[in-house]
Parts: sequence; structure tokens; C-alpha cells
Amino acid sequence: MTAPYTIPLAPSASVHEHAWVTESIHLTSDGRVRYVLCAGCSVRRVDVDAAAVVPPTALTREIG
Repeated sequence: MTAPYTIPLAPSASVHEHAWVTESIHLTSDGRVRYVLCAGCSVRRVDVDAAAVVPPTALTREIG
């Protein structure tokens, strides 16, 4: 399909860089799941720490 008929995979860029604060952490079989909140705009996200040597990756898109 050509570009006019496709659906964007990600929402448009936010108006600021988020300052993520961890609200809670839960151990799972996939790694540590973190529930995070942006200190600036109160948007929430869920991240996973798959291994200790890589940074967390987002499991969900931003909510709020």
C-alpha cells in the first residue's frame, strides 16, 4: 500500500521530553515490569527491564 492508505504505528511526538518516575516495580518471568509516570505532564507508561545490561523498553504507549 502507499503511504496515504497506511495507519501510523506511533502517536505524534509529545511537546516535551518526559521525565519518567517509577511508581511501582513487579518481578515477572519476562523481567522487571515498571509502571512509570511523567513528572511533568502525568502521562503513564509500562516498561520492562528484560536484562540488567539494557535500558528499559516501553511495553505500552503513553496514556493520558
